[in-house]
Amino acid sequence: MAHIKQTERSRRRAGTSMRRALRREAPSTVGLLVDAEDFAAMRHYRTFTFEDHAVYLQQVEGLLRTLAAQGMHTTIALFDPEDYAEFCAESGLDPDEHTSRSRFTAEIAAAGATVAYTGQPIDTLIPLLVSRAVRRATWEYATLLLAGLGDCADCGQDIGRAAFDRASHLLMRLLDTAGPGTHHLVCSTPTENEQLLAVLHTARDMDGPARLASSEGAEFATVLAVGVALETQGGVVLRTTAPDAPDRVHGWRLHRGALLPLTAGEVFSAYCTDADTGEPVSPESGVEYCAGFDIGADEPEAHH
Repeated sequence: MAHIKQTERSRRRAGTSMRRALRREAPSTVGLLVDAEDFAAMRHYRTFTFEDHAVYLQQVEGLLRTLAAQGMHTTIALFDPEDYAEFCAESGLDPDEHTSRSRFTAEIAAAGATVAYTGQPIDTLIPLLVSRAVRRATWEYATLLLAGLGDCADCGQDIGRAAFDRASHLLMRLLDTAGPGTHHLVCSTPTENEQLLAVLHTARDMDGPARLASSEGAEFATVLAVGVALETQGGVVLRTTAPDAPDRVHGWRLHRGALLPLTAGEVFSAYCTDADTGEPVSPESGVEYCAGFDIGADEPEAHH
């Protein structure tokens, strides 16, 4: 009898150990209320028991540290109360339930912007997450805009797809021609409703091709494609950092599917002017404002 009990305890311990091992294999997601306004909106729910946003952020940071100490991979997703309410209404869920918040967090982690936790302070995570969410929203808006353009009346080609292919070609030619160094690119494309911005960071060794994340490259090309398709007055600015050399800033304007180089004076004016007020901004020390260079991209075969 004692032997049977000992065997049963051993099985339970083995089962507990295996479940702990599996728990470490299962990733976690934390939905984060980044500002006080969103936090206040969630306080209307009885089951949301936090009362102070600062304390809430401290508790979230403590949870992230605990999960990391347990060897678990955790991502942080932006929790938007308005989107949450819509999700619950469409799904027939009670928004004042813990399980509803958990399901919503899983949904936004699968389809929305997230940041992986690697030990960053919460004050670093929040602006990174907000920036990621803005980029995601911009990409989705630009993608929908391109998809709604339809086919060319003359040749039947999908206008959005053709514009994206052209923008991808322009981006790769620009990176190929930029040479070695760390590159920071900004694309600005005005639309009828808002100004679209895309940012891309990449690096290139002396002998190798440019290295960039596929998602960032796609986001940048999509925003540039909007300018190609709509023939807006878009532009691209490139800032290159290399060892033992001042940073160099180059610029181009988008015109009928091509990136035309700006002069050094135009680059200086664009970079040293406040985009919101139009007031001049002091130039940075150690930065050279240079004319855009010819990226060697062929002219579009046909204009749509």
